[in-house]
Amino acid sequence: MKLPSTLFLQGHVPSTALLLSTSKGKSNAKMHPITCFCKMIQTNSYEVAKGSYHPTALQEKEKKLLEKPSRQIESIGAFQKLPIVMPSIDILGSALRKARRVSPTKGIVNIAKREKNKGAKQLDALMKELAVPLRTYVENFPKKTYLHPYESSLIELTLGDGYYEKVLGKVDALRKRVVSVGKEHASLCAKSTSKREAEERLSEGLKKIEEIFAQERKVVDDLLVIAKTLRAMPVVNLETPTLCLVGAPNVGKSSLVHELSTGKPEVCNYPFTTRGILMGHIVFNYQKFQVTDTPGLLKRHDDDRNNLEKLTLAVLSHLPTAVLYVHDLTGECGTSPSDQFTIYKEIRERFTGHLWLDAVSKSDLMKASSSPVVYATDEPYPIQLDVEKYQKSGPDGAINVSVKTQEGLDELKQRVHELLNLQMAKLTNIDNNQEK
Repeated sequence: MKLPSTLFLQGHVPSTALLLSTSKGKSNAKMHPITCFCKMIQTNSYEVAKGSYHPTALQEKEKKLLEKPSRQIESIGAFQKLPIVMPSIDILGSALRKARRVSPTKGIVNIAKREKNKGAKQLDALMKELAVPLRTYVENFPKKTYLHPYESSLIELTLGDGYYEKVLGKVDALRKRVVSVGKEHASLCAKSTSKREAEERLSEGLKKIEEIFAQERKVVDDLLVIAKTLRAMPVVNLETPTLCLVGAPNVGKSSLVHELSTGKPEVCNYPFTTRGILMGHIVFNYQKFQVTDTPGLLKRHDDDRNNLEKLTLAVLSHLPTAVLYVHDLTGECGTSPSDQFTIYKEIRERFTGHLWLDAVSKSDLMKASSSPVVYATDEPYPIQLDVEKYQKSGPDGAINVSVKTQEGLDELKQRVHELLNLQMAKLTNIDNNQEK
């Protein structure tokens, strides 16, 4: 049986009169009851069975509750926590100034001993002023294995495969070399036998450490560029519904992002205008949603895709987004409708877990053309019926929109709002399942 958390103990203690006796040896002491409160130290209850203690059923239940894993959400935002990297020339200049201000230990009377003490301390100070920032960078730039898959993909696709680790490795190698040479010359200076020898070894050591750092300081500046690049990446809130615009290059995704959200992407008539992941926000009835514009996809195998296209696939693979797929059937985007259909089918079949909405852009130009657009590079006839149907009106249920004439934009905004509400319900359902 489990004991109460607080025990009430009642007993009797003698009053001070007990210590005093009358001349006849009789005591006038009185016993006064006292109540004591003590906090129970033992928090678990046990039953005795065959001489052994066993946890009770209640304690087992409490143990299971305590051992239940807490809800864990992979978070994004590591790039915003990167340390501030100083330019290498500033690190070196600051280290040299601080090292030269170091004075010998007080109380050394002998000139030679005082000079070698000062020299060793200055060399040690220069070594530390250079090595400590480098160690801070190496320790505080996260390893890719500890990042969210989306951010890990961004590093690889933005900086190049292995470049991030290569630069950090060179920074750490520079730190180790500075520490090694600094300790070596500080030790030599401390062993000097005269004032002149100590001064020479100090000058030699300062020159050598500065030379080593200056030779390899470019890696620090490379790390500075990496930090600036990654810190500028848009942050995606995993718990906020996100709309991802996907399609071939120059189909009008950026124009729609401009209409739908606070994002202000570059809008030009050439492929791969979007050179990275652009983020904006949509507000419906005081609810804030995210919208992201992605680089266009071409008709080719994954192995042949450039890093811009791979960024789009990384978003779809690693982020819980709803998809607004944009089609351009006018022939102006540079990708034929039949090729767009092939890309669309591949992406739609590949990412079946995403909520989906289709939009056909530039509808004002489609009305001016009575026949579907066919490129000379398209597959020879006979053309498949589904391709022919796509060339005329796009996928079933697609919304025709025109940024120029504003046609269909109100309907698109309404459908996007409905889609994002469904995405919010989906995320909430996932959260609830994780908590069980």
